[in-house]
Amino acid sequence: MKREHVLPVLYDLTLTIGSEVHVQPLLGRVLQRLLFHTSFPVGVALLSEPGHMALRCEVALGDQLLSARQGQALSLPSAYNEAESGWLGESDVRALGGADRLVCGLRLPIPGCGVIVLLAPEMPRTELPLVQVFSPVLRNLARTVELCRGNDQLTQRLQDDRDKARHDLFVALRHSEEQRRLLRLLTDTSPDLFWMKSSEGRYLFCNKGFEGMYGVPEAQLLGHFDRDFVGEAQAAAFRSDDLIAAESNKPYVFEEWLDFVDGRPSGLYETTKVPVRTEDGSLLGIMGIARDITERRKTEQQLLLAASVFTHAREGIMITQADGTIVDVNETFTDITGYPREEAMGKTPRILQSGRQTREFYQAMWHDLAAHGHWSGEVWNRRRSGEIYAEQITISSVTDAKDQVTHYVALFSDVSKQKEHEQQLERIAHYDALTLLPNRVLLADRLQQAMFQAKRRGLQVAVAYLDLDGFKAINDEHGHSVGDSFLSAIADRMKRELRESDTLARLGGDEFVAVLIDLRNTADAEPLLQRLQQAAFERCEVEGLSLQASASIGVTFYRGHDDIDADQLLRQADQAMYQAKVAGKNRCYIFDPDKDRDARGLHEHLQDIARALKDGEFELHYQPKVHLRSGHLMGAEALIRWRHPMRGILSPAVFLPVTENHPLAVDIGEWVIETALVQIGAWRQAGHDIPVSVNIGARHLQQDNFIERLDMILARHPDVPPSFLQIEIVETSALQDISQISHLLAACASRGVRSAIDDFGTGYSSLSYLKRLPAHQLKIDQSFVRDMLEDPDDLAILEGGMGLAKAFDREVIAEGIETIDHGVMLLQLGCELGQGFGISRPLPAAELLPWLSHWQPHPRWVATQTLGPTAVSVLRASIDVRAWINALDAFLDGRREQPPELDPGRCHFGRWLQKAAQQAGLSEQDLHEADLDHLRLHDQATALMSLKREGRLAELREHIVLLRQEGESLIGRITDWAERGFNKPA
Repeated sequence: MKREHVLPVLYDLTLTIGSEVHVQPLLGRVLQRLLFHTSFPVGVALLSEPGHMALRCEVALGDQLLSARQGQALSLPSAYNEAESGWLGESDVRALGGADRLVCGLRLPIPGCGVIVLLAPEMPRTELPLVQVFSPVLRNLARTVELCRGNDQLTQRLQDDRDKARHDLFVALRHSEEQRRLLRLLTDTSPDLFWMKSSEGRYLFCNKGFEGMYGVPEAQLLGHFDRDFVGEAQAAAFRSDDLIAAESNKPYVFEEWLDFVDGRPSGLYETTKVPVRTEDGSLLGIMGIARDITERRKTEQQLLLAASVFTHAREGIMITQADGTIVDVNETFTDITGYPREEAMGKTPRILQSGRQTREFYQAMWHDLAAHGHWSGEVWNRRRSGEIYAEQITISSVTDAKDQVTHYVALFSDVSKQKEHEQQLERIAHYDALTLLPNRVLLADRLQQAMFQAKRRGLQVAVAYLDLDGFKAINDEHGHSVGDSFLSAIADRMKRELRESDTLARLGGDEFVAVLIDLRNTADAEPLLQRLQQAAFERCEVEGLSLQASASIGVTFYRGHDDIDADQLLRQADQAMYQAKVAGKNRCYIFDPDKDRDARGLHEHLQDIARALKDGEFELHYQPKVHLRSGHLMGAEALIRWRHPMRGILSPAVFLPVTENHPLAVDIGEWVIETALVQIGAWRQAGHDIPVSVNIGARHLQQDNFIERLDMILARHPDVPPSFLQIEIVETSALQDISQISHLLAACASRGVRSAIDDFGTGYSSLSYLKRLPAHQLKIDQSFVRDMLEDPDDLAILEGGMGLAKAFDREVIAEGIETIDHGVMLLQLGCELGQGFGISRPLPAAELLPWLSHWQPHPRWVATQTLGPTAVSVLRASIDVRAWINALDAFLDGRREQPPELDPGRCHFGRWLQKAAQQAGLSEQDLHEADLDHLRLHDQATALMSLKREGRLAELREHIVLLRQEGESLIGRITDWAERGFNKPA
């Protein structure tokens, strides 16, 4: 800056100082102009803060580091606080924290306010004394800074006042909003209705309850009149009540029944309307509160009714506290007990105790009261006069909201006269008027009790039915008066002969029944029966006449476990008495329950079966018969089932044996044939040709018209070829008359109907028998098939049956295939047809075709080939091993008396092994390994025998498991030989 430029510069700075009213913009512009007019590149304006020694960086220009410290209080050397202008050294400059290049600075004090520092990398060259040049400007700047500071403080105070006012207003508004929300929450939560109307009747406010009554939200109510929501009459009534409240200048309380025609809530309401006025008394509006008191009014009416009932009830009523103190009684209580209300109050019900009830009685009563909240029963109490009376009483507990008992209420009535009348009726209803013995009604009760006690205590009851022989002659000859006296005398004499615990009853006329209890056996009854008979036989003096009769007695026994009722016992004794009469009178006859039960049970069962056949309760299930290897469906066996309405599905074993010797067997057999033909026709229409076999019983087969009836049934189904029907007859039935059965089967075959011998192997299975019976198929009985894997005898019978079938060119099928192993064994033996649960259970007709769509033979069956004789003998050997193990297990477990052969050279497998050594096809290694396994089995068996003798049962069971594992290993080795067919090279 040159000398000639001083005045313009000062003028410019003066104008700059006068153009700002705030400190920071002022200093910024002044510093900017100073840097512009000088050769300094960086400048800082530092202001002192009142009460502090530090200087605050107010403005920094030209350096980023200093600009970053803008607004910060800086701790600087004392040179910055000197009053005179001057130059700063390098160390003082670096204290500012600016860039490293800045090493010199010109300090321009602002009197009383702070300092401006101009910074540069080197001392600038100027011919002017800059300190003296800027002194007037700095003094002017000091005054302006003070003025701007005052202005800033005033502005800050105004802003603070404004912010506080805004905050206070926000708090007040928030408080007001919270109060409003709380008021809204209170009114909406209340079950009462709240609303407010203007003086003209427009709605200004309402709560949720009011919305619910009118059925519209508050927004739609505000600004509207009552007439916009209810009928004119109702709106006029509302407006009238509003005007009354406004004129009264106090709360107007009244009750009103609100009933809306459009289904909105109706009921009795207690309404309060209050005028709301301003401070100057002007009417602002009407506030209303309404409460639904419908239920309260009902409760009040009920309480009034209850009070009336309490006072006028015909039953005595007593109310006590939880501790039993009487707090109230009614007039009937006084009438029954004799205690006035004033005397009873404060006492306990013990004043009425008669002493007839035991402590256990009251304990049970209080237990029921605590458990159920009420108790009812009959109690004997004592009146104030001391008279004992019977009352029927009900006691109920009253609880509070916490389920704690607060009171007890007892209602009772005097039943003394009723008890007396009941006793009279009891004598009339339960005792014979002539002999005073129990009658038929009381006898039934006594007999029921005796049966119950006998069942519980394991004893017997005897029921003796007595009929006096010759009484009719006495009655006819001497008249009814003498006859009645004679009966009374005989009854009294017989009663004396019995024990007190026994019962003698008169059924009517000259018939009596004695019930003898607590008998250990039938022999205990003999002395009592003899005394009864002797008492009836002895002469009796009646009105000067010596009269005599005798007694025919029928006796039956109840043994506790018999499934029989009291009426049946009486009928049995009556039947036995009749037999005594038939046998010559004056004697006892013991009823035989087995004979009677069999006959009666058979008859009832047959009736039930006949009804089931008539009502269509029988149905057929079909068990598939398949080719085991190919899986082809060969047919199905029809098996009858009874869909009993009470017992569910019943198997034929439950009902068919009953009909074996009854005509029902024929009816059921024909129904089975008819139903099977209908089902064959239905399957054929669905595109499936499935032959069906039916079982025919012996009685049905023996009917002379069997063939004629079969022809008639076949004729009713012309769409079913006769060859699709197969008749199965049980082998034992065929043996009853081979000639007739042979003729019958031949007649069936001539019509195309096939036949099969069922349960083959359970009869004789002889050559002559098979030769004479032209059956197409033999069915091996399932008992042999089921056990052939473990029983060598069953396997031998199975092989024998198959051999006979092959010899006579009969088709063979196996029943009872339950596992995959059963099927494999049968295929190895050459039997390719089978049925059983391992293939399918018997199915309802509707389930057979779905089963067929998913049926596939087991892969092992598909792969199994028929074995030759030598391989079959190997299979038999494996069965011998399993049978030997099972026999040993049974002996060790106590299910068999003798152990199997323990000598390894003499058991079945040992002998077979000796013979197998001479056969081709087994290597020495095969035989050696099998022999070692076999010897180990026998060694383990010997050890097990020792454990059994020593009583070491726990170890015994563990070693049996090991024995079975060893045995299965040997069986697996033998089975492998059979499947290899002895093709292993020697």
